[in-house]
Amino acid sequence: MEYIEPKPKLGSKVVWTVSDNVKSVVKYYAEYTGYTEDEIVDTYLSQLRDDPKFKEWLLGKRRNKRAISQVFPSVAREVEDIG
Repeated sequence: MEYIEPKPKLGSKVVWTVSDNVKSVVKYYAEYTGYTEDEIVDTYLSQLRDDPKFKEWLLGKRRNKRAISQVFPSVAREVEDIG
């Protein structure tokens, strides 16, 4: 028997304006997958971290330590462990 892992709690609420089309896509995709709309948005937006140009831009920013620790928390911990 495999144990069920708890779902991570989502952080803070935000208010964004999106098109009705995007809202519908998220709504029906959530219905299709059985996830909540919040989980769908969180999952897809988390994938933005994989964009190599975004990583390059973020690493090139001046005073980027806070941004890196917020966007890539595991990398920030690794850097702290090394230092």
